[in-house]
Amino acid sequence: MCGIAGLINVRLEAPPPDRDLALRMARALRHRGPDGYGIYRDKHVALAHARLSIIDLDGGWQPMANAEETLWVCFNGEIFNYIELREELAAKGHQFRTKSDTEILIHAYAEYGEAMVDRLNGQWAFVLWDVTRRRAFFSRDRVGINPLFWTVHEGVLRFASEVKALFQDPSIPRAFSREGLDEALTFWAPIAPLTPFAGIHQLPPGSVATLDLGRDTEPRVQIRWRPEFSDGAPSGTKARGDEAGALGRVRDALHGGSTIRLRADVPVGSYLSGGLDSTIVASLIASNRSVPLRTFSVEFADREFDEAEHQQAAVRHLGTSHTGTRCGNADIARVFPEVVYHAEAPLLRTAPAPLYILAGLVRSQGYRVVLTGEGADEFFAGYDIFREDRVRRFWARHPQSKFRPQLLLGLYPYLQRSPVAQVEMAKAFFGRNLTQTDDPFYSHRPRWDGTSRIKLMLDPSMREGIAPDSAVERLRGRLPDDYARWTPLGQAQYLEITTLLSGYLLSSQGERMMMANSVEGRFPFLDPEVMDVAEDLPDALKLRVLDEKYALKKSMGDLLPPGVLQRRKQPYRAPVVAPFFTPETPAYVDACLGEDAVRAAGIWQPRLVNALVAKCRKTGGNAMSNTDDMAFCAILSTQLMAQDLIDGARLRALAEEPTLKLGVDVDRLRASA
Repeated sequence: MCGIAGLINVRLEAPPPDRDLALRMARALRHRGPDGYGIYRDKHVALAHARLSIIDLDGGWQPMANAEETLWVCFNGEIFNYIELREELAAKGHQFRTKSDTEILIHAYAEYGEAMVDRLNGQWAFVLWDVTRRRAFFSRDRVGINPLFWTVHEGVLRFASEVKALFQDPSIPRAFSREGLDEALTFWAPIAPLTPFAGIHQLPPGSVATLDLGRDTEPRVQIRWRPEFSDGAPSGTKARGDEAGALGRVRDALHGGSTIRLRADVPVGSYLSGGLDSTIVASLIASNRSVPLRTFSVEFADREFDEAEHQQAAVRHLGTSHTGTRCGNADIARVFPEVVYHAEAPLLRTAPAPLYILAGLVRSQGYRVVLTGEGADEFFAGYDIFREDRVRRFWARHPQSKFRPQLLLGLYPYLQRSPVAQVEMAKAFFGRNLTQTDDPFYSHRPRWDGTSRIKLMLDPSMREGIAPDSAVERLRGRLPDDYARWTPLGQAQYLEITTLLSGYLLSSQGERMMMANSVEGRFPFLDPEVMDVAEDLPDALKLRVLDEKYALKKSMGDLLPPGVLQRRKQPYRAPVVAPFFTPETPAYVDACLGEDAVRAAGIWQPRLVNALVAKCRKTGGNAMSNTDDMAFCAILSTQLMAQDLIDGARLRALAEEPTLKLGVDVDRLRASA
C-alpha cells in the first residue's frame, strides 16, 4: 500500500493547483510510501503519490496514465485479482505497459466505467482523473481497509490517505468535530463520512464518489456495497444447502482468499497470535509454501494479556519460522504518542500500541507484507457481544428468572474486572432496558451506554448542540431498508462491521499501525467471496447456541493444533492505564494532562480530569473500572491530538525532506510554459 494526496479545483476558473503543496502533502505520508514519490499536474488537478513497492517494483510508479494520458490514477492498496482482470481486458483489446495492478484500474475504468469497482478483489482507495470529461472518480474498498479523507476549502478539494497530509495546507481550519467526538465516545470511532476533525470527511467504505468540475461543489457519494444478512426464514432468497456443503464453501473460500493474497514481488509473512483466526490464516499460507512461513507475534510481560504459550504451540504445529517481540508497560507508554499521531483518532484502549511495535518488528526483519485474521469475528460471529445478545434475549422472555442471568457468568473469563463477575453485577450491567428487544440496537446498547458515560467529562462547549443519543440517532438514519427483517444475530453483526471493524479495528488498530512502519496488512477473512459465504450462513452455523464461530471450527479444525480449538476465546487486549503511572511516567503525560494544558485544549473539564488523574496515581492505574480505563485513554489521546495535529506541533516538521526521488514527474503547466 502507499499514500495518495492531491488538489482538485472545483471551479474551472480557479488558479492552477499548487504543485509544491501537493508534494508537501505526499511527503507527510512518507511512512506509507518510503520508496519515492510521483506528481502529475494540469490546470485543474495535482495528483501526488508516496510509494511502497510491492508489485512490479520497477514499473509500478504513480500517478499512472493510459497510453493517451487521458486517464490518470492515484492509488493506495492492492488489487489481488489483477492477473485475471488483465487477461479479461487483454481479450477485449487493451494493451498493457506494466505488470502492476495499478494499471488494471485505468483499463477497467475505460472498459466498464464506474461499475469497474464491482469486479475488484482487493483493498483500495483511489482517485481517478478523467482529463477529457474533467471528472474525478473516487472509490474505497468494501469494508474500508484503506483510508481516504477529503475537504473542500476556498473552491479547492484536497484529498489524502491521512488527515496530516490535508493539514499541510495552512489555510485548512484545524479543530475537533463535536459530532465526530460524540461518535468516537459512543462507538469507539466516528462513522464515515464523519471524522474527529471539523470539516474533514472520509469516503465511506464500499462507496464511490464523482466530482464533475464546473458542476459539483463537492463529491457525489454513492454506496455500492454494504453487509446484508438474512431474515432467517428457510425459504429465504439465499441458498444454504446442507451443513456439509456450507462448511465446504467456507473452506474453499478461505483457501482462495488466502492464496490470492500471497501475490507480491516481495516476501509475505503472517501474524500469529495463537488464536483461531490467525492460526487458520497461517495454516492456509503454510500449505502454499515449500519453505517455512515467517510468522510474527507480540508477547506481554503481564500474564493477564499474554498468549505466548498458545503462539508457540501453533508455531510447533505449523513449523513456521517465528519471531516475537515482548511488550511491557514501559513500551506502551513510550510509543503511545506515535500511535495517536498515526491513528489520528481518539483511542479508548492502548491495544494499538503493541501492534505498532509488532509492525516495527516485521519491517526490521525485511518484510513489507503480512496476512492477519481481522474480520473473522465479525463475519463468523466470534465476539462475546453476540453471545451477550443471545443470553439477554433469552433472559428477557422471563425477566424475573433467578437462573437465566447466571448464564452471563460464563462470559469474559479472561477479564479480571469482568462486568459479569457476580450475578447482581451482571443484572445491573445487562439488565437495563432488558425487555426492549425490538430496539434495533439491542445488542450494542450495553456497550454504547457504558462508553457514552465518558462524554459527561467533556467541556460544555464540546457538547453544545449534541443530545445524549445524537450518535445513535444518526446511525439509525443510515440503517439499510431491510435491516428490521434480519435476525438479531444479523443485526448485531451489521453493527459490529459498520462501527467497530471499519472505524477502529481496521484503522486505528490495524492499517494505520502497519503503515506507520511501511508494512502492508492483508486480510483473507475480508475477501469478497469469504464475506459473501459468511453472510449466507444460517445463524446456527455461526453461533451454535453459545459456541462462537462454529463454521470456522468445523471447516478448518483438521488444520489446527488441538489446543486452538479447545481453548476459551481470549480477544486481543493490552494494559490500559498502568503503563502511564509507573516510577518512569513519561513527561508527556503530565504535560498533556496538566490543568493549563487541558483548559487550553478546551475538550475536557479540567476539574474532572484532575480527579481521574489523581485516582490513577493513587491506584497506579490498577484495579480501575473499564469506564475509568476508557476515559483516561480517551482524554490522553485527544490531548495528544490537540498538541500534535490541531496545534500542529508535529505537522511543521513534515514539510521538508532532504532528498526527493520522483518516479513520475509530469507537469502540463510547466511543459506548456
